[in-house]
Amino acid sequence: MISKFFGALTLAALALGTTQASGQNATSTLKKIAETGSITLSVRDNQLPFSYIDDNQKVMGYSLDLCNQVVGAIKIAVGLKAIDVKTQLVTAQTRIPLLANGTVDLDCSSVTNNAARQQQVAFSNTTFLTATTFAYKKQSGLKTITDLKGKTVVSIAGTNNIVQLNEANTKRDLGIRIVGAKTMAEAFLMLSTDRAVALVTDDILLASFIAASADADAYAISTDAFAPVEPYGLVMRRDDPEFKRVVDKALANYFATPAAIETYNKWFMKPIPPKNITLNFPMSAGLKKAFAKPTDSIDPAAY
Repeated sequence: MISKFFGALTLAALALGTTQASGQNATSTLKKIAETGSITLSVRDNQLPFSYIDDNQKVMGYSLDLCNQVVGAIKIAVGLKAIDVKTQLVTAQTRIPLLANGTVDLDCSSVTNNAARQQQVAFSNTTFLTATTFAYKKQSGLKTITDLKGKTVVSIAGTNNIVQLNEANTKRDLGIRIVGAKTMAEAFLMLSTDRAVALVTDDILLASFIAASADADAYAISTDAFAPVEPYGLVMRRDDPEFKRVVDKALANYFATPAAIETYNKWFMKPIPPKNITLNFPMSAGLKKAFAKPTDSIDPAAY
């Protein structure tokens, strides 16, 4: 098996334009997959449309579709006819530790690529662009970040969104009472039951929860953002450049095909299960640019 792996890996490295397999490959994710014949993908239970579980306990979503494309490329890279794909349910708090300790090989949810997280994990080419905004009830009239002064606002603990909320609160001296919810579902429940006047997180996640709510017309999403656009990417362990090259190459090849646009439209422009809601979230000009010229840059100017 080991000989077969290194032979396949060398071919994959040549195909990817690399000149040699580094010594680091001896402990790489590719080697682990080749030896075990399996890969573990981390997924979320409620990050619609990126990664979620339907009424039949089936894991699905945009990020999982992209990961399946990557798994196909990994299978070729390690020379296996088939790979056993396992899924591990994670939360915002557990996803990075489980990647770091080797429980998970590739995260297939929605994780913002930023400098702080790059100290812990590696990110693939950008798969989506988002901005941190907030959802509010239209009747509240709270449309700007300044309008949140002195109010109770909820965000998700362990996310970049709550970091940006805390930074804005301090910088602008807003006196916002910030509550960290464990999950998006818990946070939206706080908003819907008026225990918080606003929910701060990524615009697309707000759109998905509002679309799925019983009274979608009651909510709005602010146009006032806490920061410039930020990229999402698939997440893997740091210091494994060979694995990252395979992941990035797989995504770049897929982005160059019409199927990538079809996959985007499948999850963001058409009815999606289990409730057949439609997000009506067209692909941004920035993401079109990222598909045409794949990059893992965290610089908003790159998009």
